[in-house]
Amino acid sequence: MTITTLSSREFNQDAGRAKKAAENGPVFITDRGRPAHVLLTIEDFQRLTGGQASIIDLLATPGARDIDFEPPSAGGLLRPADLG
Repeated sequence: MTITTLSSREFNQDAGRAKKAAENGPVFITDRGRPAHVLLTIEDFQRLTGGQASIIDLLATPGARDIDFEPPSAGGLLRPADLG
């Protein structure tokens, strides 16, 4: 993991560089020489926060097509509707 530090000015002038650097680790963005913000990829953020990704996020994950998924049976959860 590589930690990159950019000044606010550098970040504003080249956000693409910051995003590319974030692929290799956190990017600290300084304001007047002091760390003020951290840029992370969404994957790193979710890993750090333990956040639950939505099914849409999971399906959009590169390589998701190769994941074996066997959902559990609904079993006794389903019952006929009582229309009477």
